[in-house]
Amino acid sequence: MLPLHAGRFVVDTTVSMHDERSAASPLALTPGVASPRLRGILRHYWGYGERTTGPLRRRELPSAGVVFIINLGEPLQLTAPAAAPRVVPAGGGFVAGLHDTYTLTETAGSQEGIELRLSPLGAYRLLGQPMADLANRSVALDDACGTWAVALGEHLRNASGWEERFALLDAALCARQREGRSPEPSPEVVWIWRQLVASGGRAAIAPLREELGWSPKRLIARFREQVGMPPKQAARLLRFQAAVALLGTNAPRWSEVAQACGYADQAHLIHEFRRFAGDTPEGLVRRRLAGGGGFAAD
Repeated sequence: MLPLHAGRFVVDTTVSMHDERSAASPLALTPGVASPRLRGILRHYWGYGERTTGPLRRRELPSAGVVFIINLGEPLQLTAPAAAPRVVPAGGGFVAGLHDTYTLTETAGSQEGIELRLSPLGAYRLLGQPMADLANRSVALDDACGTWAVALGEHLRNASGWEERFALLDAALCARQREGRSPEPSPEVVWIWRQLVASGGRAAIAPLREELGWSPKRLIARFREQVGMPPKQAARLLRFQAAVALLGTNAPRWSEVAQACGYADQAHLIHEFRRFAGDTPEGLVRRRLAGGGGFAAD
C-alpha cells in the first residue's frame, strides 16, 4: 500500500476483475481509504475503469448503502424497472438512496469514475437532507448535493490520476464536513441501525423500540427521515444483502442460506430475492460475472 499526504489516506494497488463476457481488458478497481475525519460517513473510495469490446449491461442489486457516483468517462445509462432510462454524462454523477429493487446500468464499451458507498446515516450527515427523498431514486449530483459536488466532478475529470483525484475528493468532503451545517442523526436511530446491521437484519424491531420507549409511528418517521425506509424494510434489505454475500460461485443449499439469514424457509428466501433482485437465487448465480464483476442483465 502506498501512503499519501502524510497518512490521510492510502491507495492500494489496482485490483483487476475480469468480465467473462468481454474480450477486452478487465474491470480495474483502485481503492483509497478516506480521512479519519470522515469516520461515520465513509471509509473508502473506489476508482474504477473498464474497457470492453461492446456494450455491457449489469443488474445492480440493492444494498444497505447509499451510492455516490462521479462519472469520469463515457456516458452511463441507468434504468430502473418502473422508470424511463436516463443518461449520466461525463463529469456528471448521481446519488442513489436505499432501494427495494434492482437497477440496470449500461455502458457503450468503456467506463471510468469514482464510487463512494456511504452508510445511510453517513449520507444523511453529508448531504443534509431527508434520506426518504432519495429512497428508490438515483438523483443527479446537482439536485442531490448542489454546486459543490458538480464543481468536484469537474476538478476530478481534470486531475492527472487516482492519487490526485483521491486527494481532491478527500479535501472536498472534509471541507463539507467542516461547514457544520449537516444534521446529526438521532442517537436512538443510530443505536437501532447498528443493532440491525450487527444482526444482519435479524434483530426484532419491537423489543428495540420498546427499550427506547418510542411509539411505532415515531420510529418509522425517524427512520424514513434519517435512513430512507422504515426499520422493518431496512431489516429485510440487510437480510437480502447477507444472503447475496453467501451465493458464491456455485449454487449452495438454499435451505441453509435461508436459515443462516433469518428467513422462515426456502420459499421465503426465493420470494425476497424476486422482490429485491427480480430473479431467483439460482438465477442470480447464473448471472454472476467472473471475478466479482457483478451480475449480468437480461
